[in-house]
Amino acid sequence: MTLGWLALALFVLGSVLTFGLRILIHRRRTGDSGLRLGAGPAWSVQWWATVLVALSPVLLAAGPVAAIAGLDPVRPLDMPVIAGIGLVLVVAGIVGASLAQANMGTSWRFGLDQTEQTALVTTGAFGVVRNPVYTAVVVTGLGLALMVPTVVSLVAVAVLVLAMQLQVRAVEEPYLARTHATAYSRYAAKVGRFVPGVGTIRPRG
Repeated sequence: MTLGWLALALFVLGSVLTFGLRILIHRRRTGDSGLRLGAGPAWSVQWWATVLVALSPVLLAAGPVAAIAGLDPVRPLDMPVIAGIGLVLVVAGIVGASLAQANMGTSWRFGLDQTEQTALVTTGAFGVVRNPVYTAVVVTGLGLALMVPTVVSLVAVAVLVLAMQLQVRAVEEPYLARTHATAYSRYAAKVGRFVPGVGTIRPRG
């Protein structure tokens, strides 16, 4: 139960730093919140991506809450060393997400407006992987699941990974390819999608 409270506290801290604080910083710098919450037409790919992205933090929070409430952990994962690894991953994920968001500068957005064009960021963490914020968020979610390995936590990680994959592959990459054309094509050919060297896109032709 103690781990459940710690995991929940870290989830809240991460949410404040990477969402609440980031919105405040972005609004102070640009006068705009950076929120782009349009889901697109109902049942479209963008709609499903938005729904799953919105559902993911709810499930991530539900994992620690379920542990606090007394839901039994998945036994093979219920070990102090695994919980310790989870704690390290959570802290690393929160720090990584915050740093990657800072790298985005005024190009930071939560969500996507298909009619908007921002600068293509390829430096800092974005020179290592194309979607470092999403990578860091998944690392955080995995860490929470290892700290409190309930069925709810494991389902939360699965939904989170699906949401990130759908959002990036079906929504953001087509938008970036259309908006930044050759610049994005060259970038995607050299830098991995979520993991360094993995998920590069060979230019057509």
